[in-house]
Amino acid sequence: MKGVTKMKVLAIGAHPDDLELQCAGTLAKYKNQGYEIFMCHVCDGNKGSKVHTSEELAKIRRSEAIESAKLIGATSIWAGIPDGEVVLDLKSRIKIIDVIRQASPDLIITHSPNDYHSDHINTSRLVFEATYLSDLVLWKTDYPPSEKLPYLYYMDTLAGVNFVPEEYVDITDTVEIKIKMMNKMKSQLGWLKDMHNCDTEDFIKTVAKFRGFQAGVEFAEAFVQQKMYPQGLTKRILP
Repeated sequence: MKGVTKMKVLAIGAHPDDLELQCAGTLAKYKNQGYEIFMCHVCDGNKGSKVHTSEELAKIRRSEAIESAKLIGATSIWAGIPDGEVVLDLKSRIKIIDVIRQASPDLIITHSPNDYHSDHINTSRLVFEATYLSDLVLWKTDYPPSEKLPYLYYMDTLAGVNFVPEEYVDITDTVEIKIKMMNKMKSQLGWLKDMHNCDTEDFIKTVAKFRGFQAGVEFAEAFVQQKMYPQGLTKRILP
């Protein structure tokens, strides 16, 4: 419709493949509803290999992230922090503020504060800190302030450990595109199998089936909203 503003969703994951594993079905569903999608990987993924050098791997994973995002017409944003070096400091907070300002989203999805990896946990905290600051005019960074205070949601943890969902999204119609997005992360498929004995397609469908069973649908993804003033809590934000 003419004059209608396209809603924007920004997903922020620590590593290239985190978003694909945890919330890509929801992102694809948003895209199907006409939302503009941004996918940010905070880390450059330069440690997840026994074959490539760190420099080679960072370039490979950047390319994989872009190709994965293209499958749903999403914009890929790269924060470029080396794996294992996401820390809670002012420099990192400013970097995440600028990630948010590039998208100026209505909604942000990121890691749960209770996830298993320090990069995940610190990304979650940095996003929480940066969300409220991103639209403040007097907080000067390389990008202009966001237009609004976005809603903030936490996605499921890996395998759902230490995560109690408050909301679910039915991804029955998007679980296959989610798998295709993860399969673009070719450098990680063998790594995850070797390190965690994880077949990614089986993993995605098992977790989505379990969350779907909880939600009364075939496949689902699970979320928790970060409640914070002054956002109203009387309407559903998730698709």
